[in-house]
Amino acid sequence: MQRTLAKDTLDKIGEEVLLRGWVLTVRSHGKIAFFDLRDRSGTLQIAAFDPKQVQNVNSLSQQDAVEVVGKVKKREGKFVNPNTPLGTVEIEASKVSIVAKAKELPFDMGGKDLLLELPTLFDHRSLALKHPKIAKIFKVQAALSSEFRKAAQELDCVEIFVPTIAKGATEGGAEVFKVDYYGSQAFLTQSPQLYKQIMVGVYERVWTIAKAYRAEPSVTTRHLSEATQMDIEIGFIENFEELLDALEFVGTTMIKNASEKNKDILSEFGIEAPLVPTKVPRLTLREAQEIVSKRTGRDLSKELDLNPEDEKEIWLWAKEEHKSDFVTITHFPTKKRAFYTMPDPQDPQYSLSYDLLFKGLEILSGSQRIHKLDELTKRMKEKGVDPGSFGMYLAAFLYGMPPEGGFSFGLERVTMKLLELSNVREASLFPRDMERVDERLSGNQNK
Repeated sequence: MQRTLAKDTLDKIGEEVLLRGWVLTVRSHGKIAFFDLRDRSGTLQIAAFDPKQVQNVNSLSQQDAVEVVGKVKKREGKFVNPNTPLGTVEIEASKVSIVAKAKELPFDMGGKDLLLELPTLFDHRSLALKHPKIAKIFKVQAALSSEFRKAAQELDCVEIFVPTIAKGATEGGAEVFKVDYYGSQAFLTQSPQLYKQIMVGVYERVWTIAKAYRAEPSVTTRHLSEATQMDIEIGFIENFEELLDALEFVGTTMIKNASEKNKDILSEFGIEAPLVPTKVPRLTLREAQEIVSKRTGRDLSKELDLNPEDEKEIWLWAKEEHKSDFVTITHFPTKKRAFYTMPDPQDPQYSLSYDLLFKGLEILSGSQRIHKLDELTKRMKEKGVDPGSFGMYLAAFLYGMPPEGGFSFGLERVTMKLLELSNVREASLFPRDMERVDERLSGNQNK
């Protein structure tokens, strides 16, 4: 008999089917027994009335992998479960058999939520990811990456695949992971930045989804040591506004479409559809700081960036004034941005840079780039970056590098904010930070 997925039983009332999946919960009621079966398409109730099958069901444990043969029956009246997409049907089992037995679980997996402290959640990651609600986080994340790809392709960008081992530190500075590369020193890339700029000279417009590594000696709710970046780089730009148009198109389209395709998951998480305006409000950093100062009374005149409280406040302003969960902030101080960021010709102390905020959190950063070699090497030296460590990158600027710029989204950050998770680690399948690489690092066992 060919396997039927749980979702397809809605079209097979009265038919005998074969299902395979995992046991979520078991409920025994004397002469009858039930369990919920989960497969890749959904969750379905299995009912056993035959004494032998009742005995088989009662012997099941959570997360057993099972095979079920039975008849699809329509549930009537009070037996319909309106809280699940497959609540109008059930399977009357004629055969229940165990494919792979699960050992006793360290915690209950049968509840709607998995209420565990984060260290416990990650200590048992292989199991915790199987909980339906946690698994749905990564269905939304997959939708976000899919919609990013579609938006990048709509901008006529070519997909590229970049390395994660580099000769130099992408951004400069000390927050890098050093690698012993056959006796020579190399680094894990801080971003795909340099490689995507090189590829602008080949394809003009490119996109990539790549890993980025930051050896930041801190543990916050917003940062990971290994993150997933969704990057776009565009050549032959007409002006700075063209980059703003592109990033806002990709950001709003990605989040809007992923949300619409996962309305049921957002509803389960208690999340309202994001407010997506026809035009995203744009503010320079100084304009944003003035608005925050007027609203809160805080003096931000000497600040070089927006802190988390400022980002939340400017989001509230955007919601109130523009009915938008998005706001673009531009013109950050040049000295606070990477060496390849172009200063504003009208006021070089500020740069042609930008962040996109979503619901009060920065989810994107980028800039127009310096595309003239002499200006770029001068800037590198001013920032304490050795041009000698970037030979291949700088060579691209010898051969017709056009005016260009780009931007990068943090996939885990976007996922976290869309679902209002409390910590970015919850939006990473296998989070890496100062305390963990799969398992907790030595010395952190009691944290």
